[in-house]
Amino acid sequence: MSDDIDPALVAVLAQLWRAREETPGRAWSLARLAKQSGLPMSALRRQLTGLVEGGLVEMRMSEEGTGSAWLTSEGVTLCQAVFGQGSTGHAE
Repeated sequence: MSDDIDPALVAVLAQLWRAREETPGRAWSLARLAKQSGLPMSALRRQLTGLVEGGLVEMRMSEEGTGSAWLTSEGVTLCQAVFGQGSTGHAE
């Protein structure tokens, strides 16, 4: 494994973890994920595609081009290991 972890990947996972904690059982829109992670939509979608292929995220797209994403159980397990269990207690 490489020690070089893409900061964009970490940003997306962090926001998906935050989404799970703030709104359990609800996916966040891609627009909200892009805004919260500070990534352009094209970069967000590229990261999400890799995470979907890796089984860590599920994504739903509409015919209008909007979409939403959420962590799979494997993604939750990874985020618990990386970001810690439960709420971090800081809101912005």
